Amino acid sequence: VQLQASGGGLVQAGDSLKLSCIASGGLLSSYNIHWFRQTPGKEREFVAGITWNAIYTDYSESVKGRFTISRDNAAHTAYLQMNNLKYEDTAVYYCAARIAAIGDYDAWGQGTQVTVSS
Repeated sequence: VQLQASGGGLVQAGDSLKLSCIASGGLLSSYNIHWFRQTPGKEREFVAGITWNAIYTDYSESVKGRFTISRDNAAHTAYLQMNNLKYEDTAVYYCAARIAAIGDYDAWGQGTQVTVSS
């Protein structure tokens, strides 16, 4: 499967953005999807995850209550709705897919830049 992340942009603090992760070359429904983000000089950090059947979701403490992960398997797309954005949310956001519950990821998207001005 190949992933393409999109939807990033430049927004002001308090605004919202919705990121998309579109899958091709495979069935998105087979994969658990996770969103990560990375800023220069820092390690990539987990943001949110959703199981293949959307029964379970998980969030980092820093985004809990503000971000919502979802998926539409029929549309081969996963989403990250980001509300009440903060300056510290500025990063490149990546989506990743894996069939297994743990371990290495099978595919990564190319990243989409989110910049929040204070």
